[in-house]
Amino acid sequence: MNSVQRSIFFSAVERYASLVLFFVSTAALARLLTPKEFGIYAVVLAATTVFSASSQEFGGSNYLIQKTSLSEENIRAAFTITFGLSVVIGILLYLIGGALGAVLGADGVEAGIGVAVLNFGITPFSMTIIALLRRNMQFGIIAVCNLACSFTVVIVSIGLAVLGYSYLAPIWGMIAGSAVQAAYLIGTRGDLRIFRPSLEGYPDIVRFGLYSSGVVLINVFYSSAPQLFLARVLDFAAVGLYSRASNVTQAFDRLIIQVISPVIMPAIFAQRSAGADLKRIYLQAISLLTVLQWPFLILVAVMAKPIILIWLGPTWLEVVPLVRLLCIAHLSLFAACLTYPVLVAAGSVRDTLLSSLISLPPSLLIMLAASFFGVEAVAASALLTLPFQAAVAIYYVGRHLNLRLADLIHATRKSGIVALCSGATVAICAALVERGTIGPVAGILVACGSAAGVWIAALFAVQHPLLPELKAPVARVFYAASRLIGHVPVAAARTDRDVC
Repeated sequence: MNSVQRSIFFSAVERYASLVLFFVSTAALARLLTPKEFGIYAVVLAATTVFSASSQEFGGSNYLIQKTSLSEENIRAAFTITFGLSVVIGILLYLIGGALGAVLGADGVEAGIGVAVLNFGITPFSMTIIALLRRNMQFGIIAVCNLACSFTVVIVSIGLAVLGYSYLAPIWGMIAGSAVQAAYLIGTRGDLRIFRPSLEGYPDIVRFGLYSSGVVLINVFYSSAPQLFLARVLDFAAVGLYSRASNVTQAFDRLIIQVISPVIMPAIFAQRSAGADLKRIYLQAISLLTVLQWPFLILVAVMAKPIILIWLGPTWLEVVPLVRLLCIAHLSLFAACLTYPVLVAAGSVRDTLLSSLISLPPSLLIMLAASFFGVEAVAASALLTLPFQAAVAIYYVGRHLNLRLADLIHATRKSGIVALCSGATVAICAALVERGTIGPVAGILVACGSAAGVWIAALFAVQHPLLPELKAPVARVFYAASRLIGHVPVAAARTDRDVC
């Protein structure tokens, strides 16, 4: 198993274990908090995330990963700048918490921000160490610390919600998780000299940080804007509904994208250094991503009602049309996770900022206008804004990779056929659930099982590029199974040695 496969394995173990915890906590908190209470939490999280993005990319993980020659002085300066900005912004946010709560029309926002800003003094320590671990492809340690963080968040959030802490429960859970994560990483690091203050070489950090932080800031603000707009124009119940719909829609990101995202940038830089063609890497990645993303989003959109009924309960059925609209819109974001690392690898971090500045402000205006027509209109606006953002990002990537429309069609056409085949199967299952022929639980199980079978058959039928990528893991599974039953065929053993 090479370093990239090993890194993805550890990332997957951590992400899927965290996903189980996420499903448990979401289901529990959906029954302990009202939509309004969850809306207040979502607004506090959105506001603090926007402000934290302003500091974390100055000397953050992307700078430390992409720097060719990294010295201890570089790390110390990066941490010093990140920590200093984080603390200053945290204090400012604490001071304006009351005014922000008054603007949004909720007293709870000020109290929530007063707790959430504690994270500004904790995360720079974790972020710096995690960046160094990612640079060295040490994802085993990252997996352990993230799992400890996720477990703490779930336990504290649910425990405090049961005790009546309302919207503050998940906020305190977030702080507790960050503290546990930082303590674990600092304990395993041993050498803490990287946290000694220094500003040596700061111009290079600031130069990269201006572009990188600009990209992150505008993207984070765009992601948080629906909650802020809805809180101001409508009410916190609408915020809670939209936030829950977003959580369901982003299940694929949690299952796949967040598994591979920590590995993408270091892996691309490693392959680039080895002389690999960046255009080939990009198109191959798109082909692999679309065959996973498109069938998944179609399944969630079609089966949204039984999924919401089982996962969140009948009080949240209002999010069903929102989930369907958002899933359809997210089909266009098949290359989103590749844009930033590919442009940085192409030596044009500046274009990442230009792309965001062109696509996101008009999208924000459309979203703001839609918020006056209700939460469903905000979800529907994504049908316009997300394809536009995807087109702009692909255009900028295409300028550096000499991409043509025909290249994208060729890379995704087989994935489209696979998605349509599996989607048709899911539609039949949804119709049976709607008619009452089968129950919602059975409907979800049958839909997932039948869609998986058709998906695999379609992969073989079109000879999708994913098939060669699956051969090595499948060979290892059969080898491990044969060892468990005490019989290892010579051919299986040879296959295992060949693929590792």
